[in-house]
Amino acid sequence: MNLFKIGSDNIRKGKKLKWFKNKNKSNSGGLAVQTAGGEGYNHPFSCIRNYSPIGCFEKNLYRSLRESIPVIDAAIYKIVRLVGNFTVQCPDKKAECKLKDFLENVRVNGISCGIDNFTSQYLEQLLTYGTAIGEIVLGQDGNIAALYNSSLDNVELCCGENPFDILITATDETGTRLPVRYPELILCSAIMPEPGKLYGTSILKGLPFVSDILLKIINAIGTNWDRVGNVRFAVTYKPSEGDRGGTKEKAMLIASEWSKAMKSKEPRDFVSVGDVSIRAIGADNQIPDSEVPVRQILEQIVAKLSIPPFLLGLTWSTTERMSSQQADILTSELEYYRRVLNESIRKICRTFLRLNGFHDRCEIVWDNINLQDEVELARARLYNAQAEEIEKRIEKGE
Repeated sequence: MNLFKIGSDNIRKGKKLKWFKNKNKSNSGGLAVQTAGGEGYNHPFSCIRNYSPIGCFEKNLYRSLRESIPVIDAAIYKIVRLVGNFTVQCPDKKAECKLKDFLENVRVNGISCGIDNFTSQYLEQLLTYGTAIGEIVLGQDGNIAALYNSSLDNVELCCGENPFDILITATDETGTRLPVRYPELILCSAIMPEPGKLYGTSILKGLPFVSDILLKIINAIGTNWDRVGNVRFAVTYKPSEGDRGGTKEKAMLIASEWSKAMKSKEPRDFVSVGDVSIRAIGADNQIPDSEVPVRQILEQIVAKLSIPPFLLGLTWSTTERMSSQQADILTSELEYYRRVLNESIRKICRTFLRLNGFHDRCEIVWDNINLQDEVELARARLYNAQAEEIEKRIEKGE
């Protein structure tokens, strides 16, 4: 017997099938209604939520990380500021004077001046994406007119005929990628590129997974406070045995009066007749403690960015020795970023010196990272001087 055939024939004849009809016709109790799933309560940064580790150079992902996690954004700005400033020294003092004036007044991106503004944006792009690209713009007189921080969306790096030959292409107005006309004027830097790759590795690599968990916790905290903190009430009307007529009208009247009482800016009483119970929704629920999991995730983020927690306002440890050790680690990280920037800065300075008829020899001298370094250097000189004096006394037999 083909049940599906019989069912279709009965449907065409207008007969109702009673195979799955509920035998219990009485419906004295209420039906439980299931709300929507938890998918709608996810955080709005879908780029992080849908992160896949099998990918390369995810610019939108890293931008979303900085936008969604303030600690990450603050850490990058801290690194950029802590790298500090530099001066350039040349054997020819006349060339050094002209180069200094150029570095202080060169136009950058059309809205700012000075090499410091260029290197700050260059380093910020380098830290965020692992790769930074800039351009030396020449004027009609043949000298350097401006410095420009290029967007990575418009520039692509490719391997040329051999692994040491880099082909730089840019997108024109029609969307076609063409090789740049003067690749010698392009500045390019990368942090820890993988073997055989041209693009560098962002310092944010490895953070999307833990950041996704952190965003879920933060979003859940906001949702729970919206539910529990912003008190909602459940008003239940229970009609008596002899009061079955007009139940719907009475319930609507109670709802209308309760809504007016809640919308009133001044305290207002709610008066009702009958068995009416009022209770707060979610009053018995407790918001889970998020201090421990949030700290564990922040520890992972801080460890990846190599920033001492106290610089980000995280007071996890107050011991002076541990803070000093963290500062030493940060100093070594900043020294590495300085070495990466030296190549591009030196290229800008040498290009300017050559275009103005000077020898291109120059040396980049960075300022000490912070005042603590000055104190340590002074203390070291003092200890060396004292040791030298003691050695001289020993030699004299005093």
